[in-house]
Amino acid sequence: MTEPDSVERSEPILPGPTEAMAALFNLPRPTDEVLGFGWQWAYLLDRPATADLGRDGHPARNVVPAPPGPGRRRMWAGGRMRMVTGLRVGDAAIRRTRIESSIDKTGRTGRLTIVTVKHDYLANGEVALEEWQDLVYRDESRTALPPAAADPLERFDDDWEVATSSTLLFRFSALTYNGHRIHYDRDYAKTVEGYPGLVVHGPIQALLMAQHARHRIGVPRPGDEFEYRLVSPVFDDEGLVIQALPDDVVGDGELPLRVCTPTGRVTARGCYSRAV
Repeated sequence: MTEPDSVERSEPILPGPTEAMAALFNLPRPTDEVLGFGWQWAYLLDRPATADLGRDGHPARNVVPAPPGPGRRRMWAGGRMRMVTGLRVGDAAIRRTRIESSIDKTGRTGRLTIVTVKHDYLANGEVALEEWQDLVYRDESRTALPPAAADPLERFDDDWEVATSSTLLFRFSALTYNGHRIHYDRDYAKTVEGYPGLVVHGPIQALLMAQHARHRIGVPRPGDEFEYRLVSPVFDDEGLVIQALPDDVVGDGELPLRVCTPTGRVTARGCYSRAV
């Protein structure tokens, strides 16, 4: 059976998931403002049947995108978002998803397939938010890549420290309907995929960088963009430090961000671009 290459979902943007996301990260509950970058991940979710899940907890069929072959493992590598009008609580929303590209490569762990997925979020019939997600599928292996080397962490005045407890990871998985076992099943993460602990979600790091930018420069405007890349795995016993460069070294219209462990290892990088 041929897998679909596009899908459409619709639902109202109710306050509950937004309130849950705010509570998860100890943030103020949004009012009538535009939802920030990443908050859309609590809505319009894939809800696959249990029979369609693979061994790792990810859907293996009847989903967009489906794995390019049996036993391939999925990693979230990065993405980009562009604000149009934005989503708000109370909107009648639609998410249109399609595969934009799929490229086969060879990396340090062997065969890789890089898939870019495009999501268009519509509010009341108009595009409100555009999102591109870069996903990497690799062959099954029990050896995870070692973390990158770390330099001493340079500290800034508005650093935001977030503890990455197993409880936080479990609650985020539940809120976003993410069944990937590396985030909540410690035995699976260690004995099957070769990680030293539970893996912190890439979307958590992206959302926190975007939220840190919002704290610095305000509510997203039409035309604003946020781009991020996940560069090294981080685990539940490490914790995160979300950083933005000081104002005096930031160019006009752009705010570079990064996520580090407290020991200085960079795990994600991002850039928020303010529309002129």
